[in-house]
Amino acid sequence: MAETGIITGEDGKDRCFWHGNLPEYQRYHDEEWGRPVVNDIRLFEKICLEGFQSGLSWLTILRKRENFRAAFAGFDFEKVAKFGDADIERCLADAGIIRHRGKIVSTINNANRAIELRDEFGSLARYFWSHEPTAAERPEIFDLAHLRANPTTAASVRISKDLKKRGWTFVGPTTVYAFMQAMGLVNDHIEGCYCRKEVKAMRCALVRP
Repeated sequence: MAETGIITGEDGKDRCFWHGNLPEYQRYHDEEWGRPVVNDIRLFEKICLEGFQSGLSWLTILRKRENFRAAFAGFDFEKVAKFGDADIERCLADAGIIRHRGKIVSTINNANRAIELRDEFGSLARYFWSHEPTAAERPEIFDLAHLRANPTTAASVRISKDLKKRGWTFVGPTTVYAFMQAMGLVNDHIEGCYCRKEVKAMRCALVRP
């Protein structure tokens, strides 16, 4: 990896380093990561999966994502909120996901909290995008040094504290920042990555909820 944090793929395109040119991870980087999301189900899915990812690599979760979707009713939080003890045991017996009781229970809890949040704000998207960092909170140049020095941000700390007050679990500042990066609330493709300009254009065109 170059000191810039940019690597060149076999297709000649310059990208952020972290996908390591692994085909499925590179596809996630190119097609999903950082592209703004305003769909409530996808937002709920991502914040739950970031909780499951804690202590693991995102690639591990990515490879199990379809299994997670099957186990958690497509992350429809209305359905997940109704999960009971039998569903917890079912998930604990599912070798296709991360069998961590605390994180499974957290997902069910957070589904109930998501319903409350939607009822209060109209949508999860409206809540999360209301916390989008201002230009003043963002670096003028987003480079590898800034990425490495900032595993959390003021905005992710604010969101984390607010979610915890509302009863959410497994939503620490680092988890929330990873969620913000993936869902496009910030554009953290490193300068020089070809996706950065594409994501910038998408964010500029986005009608905020």
